[in-house]
Amino acid sequence: MAILIDDPQWPAHGRLWAHLVSDSDLDELHAFAAAAGIPRRAFDRDHYDVPDERHADLVAAGAEHIGGKELVRRLRASGLRITARERRYGA
Repeated sequence: MAILIDDPQWPAHGRLWAHLVSDSDLDELHAFAAAAGIPRRAFDRDHYDVPDERHADLVAAGAEHIGGKELVRRLRASGLRITARERRYGA
């Protein structure tokens, strides 16, 4: 059971964003995010979008920094992954 964060590499709104996920359960993810002051509106079905300036703080708080491919692999293995198709057509 771990909270995972990838590199802030996703551009939007003039900044780069990272993904914060759990490899086991969404309650764990929501609790970590709340404790770190991440607003619930940053949650996007299976992950939180977090701005690059929060990355180091979240790692210091216990998030495990891993590459994007490994993050997706572990999210899929957990059964929590929402695919692009599910996002478009409903899960």
